Amino acid sequence: MIRLLNAYFPRRILTLILSESFLTMLALTAAVSASSRSDLELVLTYEQGFLKIVVVSAVCLLCMYYYDLYDSSILQSLVEVTTRLIQGLGTACLVMGLLYYVYPTLQLGPRTFLVGISLVGACLMGSRRLFFTVNRSARFAERAILLGSGDLAHSLAEEIKRRPEVGIRLVGYISDSPDEHLDDMRCLGGVADLAEKTRGLRANRVIVAMTDRRGRLPVEQLLQLKTGGVLVQDGVEVFERITGKVPLYSIRLSWLVFSPGFCVSKLMLAKKRLFSIIVSAFGLVVAAPVMALIALAIRLDSEGPVIFRQRRVGEGGRLFTLYKFRTMRHQVEADGNFRPAKKNDERFTRVGGWLRRMRLDELPQLYNILKGDMDFVGPRPFVPNQEEECVREIPLYAQRWSVKPGATGWAQIHRGYCATLEDNIEKLAYDLYYIKNMSLGLDLLIIFQTIKISLLGRGGC
Repeated sequence: MIRLLNAYFPRRILTLILSESFLTMLALTAAVSASSRSDLELVLTYEQGFLKIVVVSAVCLLCMYYYDLYDSSILQSLVEVTTRLIQGLGTACLVMGLLYYVYPTLQLGPRTFLVGISLVGACLMGSRRLFFTVNRSARFAERAILLGSGDLAHSLAEEIKRRPEVGIRLVGYISDSPDEHLDDMRCLGGVADLAEKTRGLRANRVIVAMTDRRGRLPVEQLLQLKTGGVLVQDGVEVFERITGKVPLYSIRLSWLVFSPGFCVSKLMLAKKRLFSIIVSAFGLVVAAPVMALIALAIRLDSEGPVIFRQRRVGEGGRLFTLYKFRTMRHQVEADGNFRPAKKNDERFTRVGGWLRRMRLDELPQLYNILKGDMDFVGPRPFVPNQEEECVREIPLYAQRWSVKPGATGWAQIHRGYCATLEDNIEKLAYDLYYIKNMSLGLDLLIIFQTIKISLLGRGGC
């Protein structure tokens, strides 16, 4: 895994992105060369050929990203990849047609563009078939042994098997607990056999996933393996890197205290606040016409106020008033019994359901951000009674209040809306990851992914 913008990405995915960027530009350059009667260097330099190729390549890759062609769940099906690749390149053609209409000077020429897109499609199909073969082959994966058989080991085994792009193949597990078993995995023996089994199976790494390590951790064997070239990793850190969340019920409090992160400087907070002010002020100016139209549509669609006001829990547990466009029927919760929204909720108005899907109901929160109640990125704020229940039922839940809440966040782009206690547990695991790794780079990554989710209408209800 490679760390970029305080998030972790599989090496294979980054290699795929870089290789496909190169192949796309190479295919378009070949099309320009074949269609041009002039010297290629003159076309690229003096006729803005290089800029035109870069623009088409960027649009193609962006469309592929929006069609989830770098997503773990899609990469495992060649049929799905092929279908989405065709859709992505088709969308890229439509986008480029619109772009050429607005900026005619960027045109490659109809024949050159057609030949180029055809070559791009052929190259990308070939690269995807090669990636699919490599990704499924155990020959190209690192051999790993799990040390432990508890909840953390079980969760790690599931995640690693579900994400072959991580490049890890589990060959078995080591455990002294006869009552704990990992499904579909071979028990290689007890802790005393760790070094022998690691060498015998030619494992590249050992992942320590023991729940209780007091007096049981084979320190000498692990040190011996490490000095012999075997990578020894903490299971909590591996889980965090693979999933982008913290294993809530498997972490030790000492890990929270001594691990890197969970310590944000005042300078970082000042930068984050300045960023939120600039983005919210700019957003209010740009979105003002859209917000006016939305307000008119709400007024014509149903009775009641345009703006919905609700008390939410913010930084340090302090309450503030959150502003949103009203999406439910007026006074539907007049009894004060707040129920989380769910998909196709009968309380939504006609306009409200559409606003929820597109996340446009949250535009008034730009005012909350400008006021300082929220930042642009952070844990999602909830109503007091829901927060109190979560604090009682979920360990470490109050840690969400250590930073300002946000209009979007790491948990929002991975989980969407919360409807149950289990949803909130999962969401807290993502929120703790964000608080631990908070940075402007991670905020920019979250905003970039939020734009995709909003445009595609995902995660709303």
